[in-house]
Amino acid sequence: METTRALSVLGALSQETRLAIFRLLVLHGRDGLPAGTIAERLKLAPATLSFHLKELAHARLIAARQDGRFIWYRADFDAMNGLVAYLTENCCRLSAVCDPACAPSGPIRPVAAPMPKPRKRRSA
Repeated sequence: METTRALSVLGALSQETRLAIFRLLVLHGRDGLPAGTIAERLKLAPATLSFHLKELAHARLIAARQDGRFIWYRADFDAMNGLVAYLTENCCRLSAVCDPACAPSGPIRPVAAPMPKPRKRRSA
């Protein structure tokens, strides 16, 4: 996962309602839930739910499928796992001791350090 994609995903999840929707869909696995059930469980108005589902779909965190009159939504587990992998890919890379639970995969990606602010010069 590239940084811009990770930022998009994190941005979509950084809102309370969208995070609640995504977590609810994760609970239901690949089966997902119809929009009406999501609205009912989270006590959301249809327009509010529609807005948040659109944002999650735009970030490619959820997928929709039509089933007759109903639209079912499910979490995209590949996207979720991709984000977790991105966040942990450099785990323990610079540490002398690595937790066994941390199993970095793939090549080491350099972590950009923030650039120091330039100092203002004093006039003489």
